[in-house]
Amino acid sequence: MIPIIETVFLRQMASGDRLFLQVYKFIGKQPGKKVYIQSNLHGAEIAGNAVIHQLIEFLLTLNETELIGEIWLVPVCNPMGTNERSHVFSPGRFCVYEARDWNRIFWDYEKETHDLIAFTKSQLHLHQDVVRQNYLTKIQQEFRKVSEKVNFPSSLPYTDQFSYKLQSLSLDADYLIDLHSSTNQGLNYLYYFPNQEESAKFFRLELGVLLDKYDGDAFDEAFIKPWLALTTCFKQLGRDIKFDLEAWTLELGAGMQMNPDSVAKGVQGLKNYLAQKGVLKVSGFPLQTKSPAMTFATSSKRKKYYAIAGGMIQSRVELGSTVKAGDRLYQILRFNKENKLPTVIDICAEENGFVYDIATNQAVNQGEFVLGLLQ
Repeated sequence: MIPIIETVFLRQMASGDRLFLQVYKFIGKQPGKKVYIQSNLHGAEIAGNAVIHQLIEFLLTLNETELIGEIWLVPVCNPMGTNERSHVFSPGRFCVYEARDWNRIFWDYEKETHDLIAFTKSQLHLHQDVVRQNYLTKIQQEFRKVSEKVNFPSSLPYTDQFSYKLQSLSLDADYLIDLHSSTNQGLNYLYYFPNQEESAKFFRLELGVLLDKYDGDAFDEAFIKPWLALTTCFKQLGRDIKFDLEAWTLELGAGMQMNPDSVAKGVQGLKNYLAQKGVLKVSGFPLQTKSPAMTFATSSKRKKYYAIAGGMIQSRVELGSTVKAGDRLYQILRFNKENKLPTVIDICAEENGFVYDIATNQAVNQGEFVLGLLQ
């Protein structure tokens, strides 16, 4: 199957050079769900690019009857972040010009709608497919209003222009998947939204973190939050309705690395998820082997540990370690400039949990991130 390849203009630089996105659209013979998959929204988080490349190679081997619906793939979705450098390091988490996190800039319709109850009442007795189309139309109409400001003489900051460009590609998707990694050294896991535990297992990762606390400005959040609000409103009015819409963020290993194990798990998980959802009709999927046991946790139970003093980190627990309250997590080797000998400070866990993220740099200033613990 040969994709439709579209090149989307993003930005012209002061030098006259231009930045673009490239979208690979695989479209099956039968209509069905639209799947939108992107990678590298944060500049250092590159493993998803390898995942998308392997998916493209896989999809090229299929015929059009083996894909129901369409899959849109957008690798290297943020060239500004990907190309950012500080010496040999790739930070790229923030737009340095505007000091904004690249994944906290997206437009959330739920924050702007003021007639949700009235809309829901008008849809109470309609089929959910009709409701979905009517609500999507409202979202798209409002989106056009805000995104058209890019063309005003006063225009908009680049982060707004960029966010609208990505959202214009994904607004009408059924399943949205954003491929990330830790900016530091992290496990392979996913973020999910309420009532998605069964679908989460299709990705065959060992850890799922429920987003039970969020602001709605991240890419996956901005996509799904209006639909969650609509579902809640229907329930309050006495009707249970479930839209077949899902949003995911997959965290695949470490930043600045294309870890083969993380890439392989990402590819396998995506294939299995798409097969379970009926998008792919291929031999070998869904996988019949037993899925790994999946641990579920909540995002509000994450605890980040920051250095209480400047120094060098030593004797740190390994990534993925389980710890109990009172266990030593790491030591800070501190070189005092106070006519004193160097000292070593033990830092112990405040609660039980396991280590899901650790800093790459083991030299820290006071107040800098050392590790993340998940209860």
